[in-house]
Amino acid sequence: MTTFGYTVEAPTLWPELLELARELDQHSNFDSFWIADSLVPNGPLDDPKLETYTALAAVAQATSRIRLGVHVTANAYRHPAVLAKIITTLDQISGGRMILGIGAGWPGENRRFGIDFWKRRERVERLDESLQVIKLLWTQPHPTFEGKYYRLDGPPFTPPNVQQPHPPILIGGGSDAMLRVMAKHADMVSPMLPIAEARPKIEAYARELGRDPSAIRWEGGDSLFLHDDPDVVERVVRFAMEQYNQTEDQVRAGMFGSVDDVRAAVRRQVDAGADDINIFQLPRVHIESLLRFSEEVIPQFR
Repeated sequence: MTTFGYTVEAPTLWPELLELARELDQHSNFDSFWIADSLVPNGPLDDPKLETYTALAAVAQATSRIRLGVHVTANAYRHPAVLAKIITTLDQISGGRMILGIGAGWPGENRRFGIDFWKRRERVERLDESLQVIKLLWTQPHPTFEGKYYRLDGPPFTPPNVQQPHPPILIGGGSDAMLRVMAKHADMVSPMLPIAEARPKIEAYARELGRDPSAIRWEGGDSLFLHDDPDVVERVVRFAMEQYNQTEDQVRAGMFGSVDDVRAAVRRQVDAGADDINIFQLPRVHIESLLRFSEEVIPQFR
């Protein structure tokens, strides 16, 4: 079955975020709710941006059904042992609804906040080691680990996760080195390139590692602008082209237009191999469009 998630990319303050999470949890067909991980906003620098995991802990208390995650955690400024404890705490708070979404990181917030940022190769190597550390803490009593960047010396780790053997791990990225990390560690992948291009590589790497490629779920998705008036859609397409420095074809490749247009866009991604669809909205959250998507698009793919 295709599952559907929503990632909060647009700037939101807590009252709006709380209303959105409750609405999607109680009155929608969405399966998961995510917050984009960044210390700086996706847009003007003075837009509001809450710290992701602090906000998600509050969301976990305010919801009861929908699965929760960060899309995707920046490994470049969180120590893996601390992140493992954060996810487990949220798995406890949410009653077993957490997903670990993670990637190697990106330079924006590190540079602006003066946090060390490593070169690409080191970022990928650190992500691989981080996931080894996290999975050891989640599955072994008092584990030991001696890596190039991280180490464990028999630490305790209680309480355990609600989900066993551990919460699902989603990895986002697009380089060949990242595809290898996905094949090694991911239960779910969110590739930054077409599934048709990424799948043969990840499946080959998985087989080399002795993993069953069919156990990995594939995520698609894009930005959503659902509106019945073609003139309004056209204006938004032009705005998005200018705002995000994209071509018209790039913008229209997203989920833009009428319900029929958006259904067709989802169908193309599902036919291309997406098991899960994760959408977002920019430059602002529009709950009415999300509920229309929930009621008029999602049921077509159940």
